[in-house]
Amino acid sequence: MGKPAVFSIIGGAGFRAQYYLRIAKALPDRFRVSAMTVRDEAKGREMEKRWQVPAYRTMEQMLEKDRPDFVVVSVSGSAQPGYLLQLAELGIPALAETPPAPNLEGLIELHEKLTLPGARIQVAEQYQFHPLNEARMAVIRDGRLGEITQATVSISHLYHGVSLLRKMLGIGFEDVAIRGMRFESDWLAGPNRSGPPKEEKIATSRRDLAWLDFGNKLGIYDFTSDQHRSWIRSNHLSVRGVRGEIFDRRLSLLHDYKTARPLEFRRINKGEWENAEGYFLQGIMAGDQWVYENPFMPGRLYDDEIAIASCLQKMAAYAAGGPDFYGLPEASQDCYLGYLIEQAIQTGENVPSVRQPWAPK
Repeated sequence: MGKPAVFSIIGGAGFRAQYYLRIAKALPDRFRVSAMTVRDEAKGREMEKRWQVPAYRTMEQMLEKDRPDFVVVSVSGSAQPGYLLQLAELGIPALAETPPAPNLEGLIELHEKLTLPGARIQVAEQYQFHPLNEARMAVIRDGRLGEITQATVSISHLYHGVSLLRKMLGIGFEDVAIRGMRFESDWLAGPNRSGPPKEEKIATSRRDLAWLDFGNKLGIYDFTSDQHRSWIRSNHLSVRGVRGEIFDRRLSLLHDYKTARPLEFRRINKGEWENAEGYFLQGIMAGDQWVYENPFMPGRLYDDEIAIASCLQKMAAYAAGGPDFYGLPEASQDCYLGYLIEQAIQTGENVPSVRQPWAPK
């Protein structure tokens, strides 16, 4: 495997930063966190004790002592551009969180000040690297569904959902017309980012729906606030092609025009029943074929951590001179279409996209 990739974290006390710290602890042969910034001194000491990683108050203090392969910028969308600009000036590759900027103006500014001058930046959009989504994409790339015409994503909000829609549909920067609506209803509030509910509480849920018409392809966005954490609502993803369909874990194919061939995506875990190899995901099969094999075996990571570990692995390769995997133009396009979805829902009007400066000529 060689030496582990070495990275530092700006915003080390945040919710998202904890993923990177857990992953590095679980996979010490792959990754090492060399330092982090934590603005609060008491919290910084607490983080140092917990993770055995030096914590500095500022990025400048950290980089005086630390020269990592790349830096993870895990801060708010409004704070992100300033750090990315400083790291670009220092020539240090950066892995940014989504969104990389808080609004369209900020995205355009990043394009002008970072992408055009050649700054080395990628964005940690992890949903495409979830094991089941990787398995779905393997089937799509293999051509088993034929030409893809439709996709529905009900997994996460705005730019996350758009990213998956474009990925499943094979859409780049094509123009789109968007219409949307919101439906509100009561539901029993469940977990949030802070953890399980502390009392029974009826709350208002907002279900946002949008139809993205790319002309010859249709994307349907469907998300209810906190759906991805809810115990009483389910996530959903479907992809329709000329010759077959993915519907969540079900795969509907044809052996020939008159013979159906239904399959299931089946997770294969080690450590179940009498197996004594440790508990971890080995991969996903469809019929007798492996469509996904976990590259981080035998690390005991859950799916979102596996996906973020994939971002880290790809970022390490990118920082060493390898290819892009999700750069600022892709992230900016997904954020931009997310803004248009919000506009379509709020206005009730049909909203067309306009080609942005980060789109290829």
